[in-house]
Amino acid sequence: MFLQETLAAFITRMDGIAPSNFVPLFAPLLATAEAENAPIVLAGVLLSLVIIYLSSKLGSEVAKRLDFPPVLGELVAGVIVGVSALHLIVFPEGGLTANDSIVMQALSLINTLTPEAVTDIFSSQSEVISVLAELGVIVLLFEIGLESDLRQLKEVGIQATVVACVGVVVPFVAGTAGLMTIFGVPAIPAIFAGAALTATSIGITSKVLSELNQLKSKEGQIIVGAAVIDDVLGIVVLAVVASLAKTGEIDTGNVIYLIVSSTVFLFGSIFLGGVFNKFFVKTVEALKTRGNVVIPAFIFAFFMAFLGNAIHLEAILGAFAAGLVLDESDARNELDELVKPIADLLVPIFFVTVGARADLGVLNPAVPENRAGLLIAVFLVAVAIVGKLVTGWAVFGQPGINRLAIGVGMIPRGEVGLVFAGIGSASGVLSKPLEVSIIIMVILTTFLAPPFLRVAFGQQESSTSESTP
Repeated sequence: MFLQETLAAFITRMDGIAPSNFVPLFAPLLATAEAENAPIVLAGVLLSLVIIYLSSKLGSEVAKRLDFPPVLGELVAGVIVGVSALHLIVFPEGGLTANDSIVMQALSLINTLTPEAVTDIFSSQSEVISVLAELGVIVLLFEIGLESDLRQLKEVGIQATVVACVGVVVPFVAGTAGLMTIFGVPAIPAIFAGAALTATSIGITSKVLSELNQLKSKEGQIIVGAAVIDDVLGIVVLAVVASLAKTGEIDTGNVIYLIVSSTVFLFGSIFLGGVFNKFFVKTVEALKTRGNVVIPAFIFAFFMAFLGNAIHLEAILGAFAAGLVLDESDARNELDELVKPIADLLVPIFFVTVGARADLGVLNPAVPENRAGLLIAVFLVAVAIVGKLVTGWAVFGQPGINRLAIGVGMIPRGEVGLVFAGIGSASGVLSKPLEVSIIIMVILTTFLAPPFLRVAFGQQESSTSESTP
């Protein structure tokens, strides 16, 4: 989701700009300015991957020994190697240049590059890492879909829908109204900031649930189902506020299209799953070469991700739907084991880059423009947490359910919130203090959720053990 592709798709729909106009954004990735620089781009990518893998492994191991979810260690590791500290893994977003990257400085010294070449190489190398991170979150959601129980997801479908709707409406209304009445923020910027509060990062939450062995629990299935629906609702909300920011009017046709297409896509994927599973099993049995299970599975997952992206939804929704479909196949247990090493290779790139992009410098009160945003940030963080916590108490017909865990599981905004902030900044709607406050909200909710989720489920376990004679 970080994500020139995502930004381009939304801005294209809102502005009526032809997709071809965005080709320059991807030109460095598709064809480096100078052919002789291609090996240096590769060197930069390889060195970046060494840093990412080393930091993610060290971070996850330290977190595990401190009894925290390993994903939190990967996020913290990303912060350390990213723009907030060592500047080893940085990206052009936010005005950063090749001079801000230690990796690029090293490559420049080794290869005696011109400033123009360094800029091109930095852009290309950053794009490659971003694409790998995108592949990481797609594989993660495919794996989560495989680990989920489709029958149980159907059972909690109504509860998950209610949780998602409450988790969108409450923070949006509270955030927008509070910014306008308390801080005097104009209507459109307040609506944009309120919309940023509606997001939920399914990637972060689902990874923590998996690490806590709670993914198949009733709470876990409600959280995952609600997060998927929340992601769809977030896309609709983003389309609304982006068109409002551009024209002052809501594009009703586009909103209806998104609602219909997302509903048809998700339910159609599930209903057609039984037919595809039979075809998948026959294909696996017919293939006799290495990769006869995992390659057809990833062809399906990537195709579903492509379809999701092509109809202006999210690629991760398609990957998740593919995992749910294949979860019902006879080859599911074997596929689970085959996907894990691929996820181990790609998913850490996603989490480290999320942390690397989090600029904790916005928390520095010594910077005047940060000071103006800190008070608003405190308000947004409070609304962001409370607005999602209440979703646990929206669950009905589930006696003994851990409502706190459900609420906490919906808190992290992660990369989803950064997309909102990025589009708001690009459109010129957000003032610098308001943009800073949104980024602070995203950072804090992303980092607070994993340990809080562990505590919430820990409380459930202790209360269960105490009630057992």
